[in-house]
Amino acid sequence: MNVALFGFMGVGKSAVGRILAERNGLRFVDLDAEIEARAGKSIPSIFEEEGEAAFREIEKTTALEVAARDRQVIACGGGTVLNAESREGLSKTSRMILLTAEPATILERVEAEGETRPLLQVDDRIGSIESLLAARNPHYIRAADLIVDTTERTPQQVAEDIMNLIGGEPGA
Repeated sequence: MNVALFGFMGVGKSAVGRILAERNGLRFVDLDAEIEARAGKSIPSIFEEEGEAAFREIEKTTALEVAARDRQVIACGGGTVLNAESREGLSKTSRMILLTAEPATILERVEAEGETRPLLQVDDRIGSIESLLAARNPHYIRAADLIVDTTERTPQQVAEDIMNLIGGEPGA
């Protein structure tokens, strides 16, 4: 069994995932990093050179391959579970944990990372976050076994909450 952390960018999927994996002797897999390794380029480059549709296809293939393995914590990209095949593949082998945060917290975290996020290359970044969340939240909620809010919480606190909620070893 796996644990799949998903939700919007900046909610803490990778940070929380690393902690969960380390504390439970599980492998940590960051889907975005896997995609970049396979493509040989960054996600912003994939978006720019090949478009979002090509990225989503690579994301789906990678998600299905990763989901087929066992005893890992998977940090999904923000749009991974929007694809029905990816969502179903992950949910067959994983506890699906939705991480959430308030839009202002998301923007603050993304800006602090200093990364260029393709979906936030707009003038009204908070408006874009709110709009994307409104569109994605029904899909996120439908896919979730558990929902954990990360607003004003450290990755360590969120990891502790998850371990308490699912009880025992996450990968068992």
